[in-house]
Amino acid sequence: MTGGTEQPRVTELTYYPVKGCAGVRVPEARITTDGLPHDRAYVIVDEAGELRWQWGDPGLALITPQVLDGAAGLTLRAPDRDDLRVDGEGQAEEVTDLPGQPYGAVDQGEEAAAWVTGVLGRPSRLLRVRKAPGGTAANHSRLHVVSRASLDRLNGHLAERGVAPLPMNRFRPNLVVDGWDTPHTEDTAARLLVGDTELAFTEPTVRCAITMVDQDTGRRAGPEPLRTLADYRKGEDGIVFGAYFAVVRQGKVTVGDAVEVMDA
Repeated sequence: MTGGTEQPRVTELTYYPVKGCAGVRVPEARITTDGLPHDRAYVIVDEAGELRWQWGDPGLALITPQVLDGAAGLTLRAPDRDDLRVDGEGQAEEVTDLPGQPYGAVDQGEEAAAWVTGVLGRPSRLLRVRKAPGGTAANHSRLHVVSRASLDRLNGHLAERGVAPLPMNRFRPNLVVDGWDTPHTEDTAARLLVGDTELAFTEPTVRCAITMVDQDTGRRAGPEPLRTLADYRKGEDGIVFGAYFAVVRQGKVTVGDAVEVMDA
């Protein structure tokens, strides 16, 4: 829905237990000032400890995590592979600083390293993110919000070029809002009330080549959407689509909750 007769509502709620891997959609979540529970709680790195990302390793999209109930561990699944289960712990709980990142991480061991290496075809390791001494919270402590109206506008422009519409998962949002009349309302909303949770705008989302990876096949599929977005969404900082919001009042968010714009 993008018409003005309906109250804007949350239609999707997704977290990403392993940065760069597939998301997990949930019907509800308790959101804290650290963001969604388990969001980007793990990362996959190369031999130098640098984060692997989808444009360099599009096969990340085919790794599907499942967080274990009431635990720090998770199960990973991938096509033609046995499941991998890790407990989130590490040898002596040593926290290793990640290059260029404001946090550290605990290595999940050789079995996990062999599994992610086998999936990606390049030496890799699975790490659980931890707060390093003097560092910041493990995840981004914010929610990535994209509206259905914004995607509808993009898909309208793609149709004019004879290009098939793109699904929302190309943009990997945490929270999808449907019902706003104006595309990119998320850019101008100073605050959002979602259920009993309050969110504050921090910055627009600058898009990169990851949006050109098909999340269902794990293959690069450019040049869209960046080619078309560059025509009407390119600013000083780059191509923007979606926005980040900090959690200023904790609460429960449920799919179907009304979304109210404050101080737009």
